[in-house]
Amino acid sequence: MVFIKAESEDVKIEESLKHKESEEQTKMVFIKEENEDVKIEETLRVKHEETEEQTDLMALKVESQELNEMEEKDQNGKHHDFITGEKSFSCSQTEKTSSQKIAHGTGKSFTEKRQLKVHKKIHTGAKLFRCNQCGKSFRKIKCLNRHIKIHSGEKPFTCQQCGKSFIKKANLEDHMRRIHIGKKPITCKLCGKSFTYKGILKVHMRVHTGEKPFICQQCGKSFIHKGHLKSHMRVHTGEKPFTCNLCEKSFTDKGILKVHMRVHTGERAFTCQQCGKSFTQKGNLDNHMRTHTGEKPFTCQQCGKCFTHNGHLKKHMYIHTGEKAFTCQQCGKSFIQKGNLKRHMRIHTGEKPFTCQQCGKTFINKANLEDHMRVHTGEKPFNCQQCEKSFTQKANLIRHMRIHTEEKPFTCQQCGNSFINQANLEDHMRIHTGEKAFTCQQCGKSFTQKGNLKRHMTIHTGVRPYTCQQCGKSFITEINLGYHMNIHTEEKPFTYNRCGKSFKHKVTHNCHLNIHSKSVGKVSV
Repeated sequence: MVFIKAESEDVKIEESLKHKESEEQTKMVFIKEENEDVKIEETLRVKHEETEEQTDLMALKVESQELNEMEEKDQNGKHHDFITGEKSFSCSQTEKTSSQKIAHGTGKSFTEKRQLKVHKKIHTGAKLFRCNQCGKSFRKIKCLNRHIKIHSGEKPFTCQQCGKSFIKKANLEDHMRRIHIGKKPITCKLCGKSFTYKGILKVHMRVHTGEKPFICQQCGKSFIHKGHLKSHMRVHTGEKPFTCNLCEKSFTDKGILKVHMRVHTGERAFTCQQCGKSFTQKGNLDNHMRTHTGEKPFTCQQCGKCFTHNGHLKKHMYIHTGEKAFTCQQCGKSFIQKGNLKRHMRIHTGEKPFTCQQCGKTFINKANLEDHMRVHTGEKPFNCQQCEKSFTQKANLIRHMRIHTEEKPFTCQQCGNSFINQANLEDHMRIHTGEKAFTCQQCGKSFTQKGNLKRHMTIHTGVRPYTCQQCGKSFITEINLGYHMNIHTEEKPFTYNRCGKSFKHKVTHNCHLNIHSKSVGKVSV
């Protein structure tokens, strides 16, 4: 009512001055704006009462009274400022802080005291407008109104080209620049990458400088982006606010949920232009492209070995440190990687989640299933360059290569005997320990090697898997089939060097050796 009274007095003053009709219209516009200001001030008062911030409300009331007094004294002067564009209200704090930057040494100025009052909240840090739903506070009512749309779900700004909606007009403009116009006027001078905003370039520069200004107070880990720190803090709090509506799985980050949703939709938006392979994440495509380019940008500083993925380098570093951070609570065995512990736990639980669709055989991990599938397809992609022998698994090729190189890296610490692979060494160690770990469930007989138990089981089952293609005779072992084939080929591979006599079977050869050894014994007697 004080504002309205002041405004009516202004009208009287204007009538007494007898200005032209155009000047009276200008005054009416000014009065209309002042009425709107009164409504805003009234809204502010109601807002403060709702949030029960009595101190701020009293301060606002005092400031309103001061404003009324000044307006009553100098309405003509204020009207003149509005017409001429003169800014009579200056911020003293801005004047102090900005004196070195501004040529004239003056602070920021405003045409109205109300604008100055709102501006001063920047310096005081006052946030008078509070959201009743989440408690977040804001300096300006328009910021609060914009924030409310997050709760209401209102997105009033819609892209006319693709129909996507946004809460803020600035977000729509950003969307138009990035997606439809493709305009990226800001370019990094170091790597040539382009950006839509200068602020994004500023953040990007931290990649080159290595700056990580956002530090976790609990573990000391640093981050380039404030959002990354915020997401990281959920690791400590255990908070997972983003939940999948289809499977109810929860995540710490909205981006992770977005990627997870592709599991349900089957979407693979990122496709390799060279081989056509598709991926759910752009990062996976970037990693895959190094398969084609041969690029290995991640180098171990200790041994110089290079890797295509940073994750592979991190795993490799455990070899140098010897760290095995993941320990099985049941048997105490430790692992370098969490994934290895997870797979190991299936030994205790008996879980075999990967099933062959052709024969129904199940496996502990996916890699074993993929190797098994080559039994059905007959594929042997790993070839020896020296003898052209092929293998279904890369590990088998590596072991095979030791035949050519005569490398035997696995040595028995008790007798010094060396072996091509770890499994052969483990079998050998049972000679020293006397352990027979593989027991027949039907007759109780035990064996030092799993292969021996497997062959033994054919006695009970009657299975003879190795069949001669010429006569149809079957055998328990592949070695026995090989001996049998000598009958058809007339080959006699076992020769005694003293007498030159040859034999088809090793057993016959050994019997012949006994004859010579006995005759030698009689002569010596």
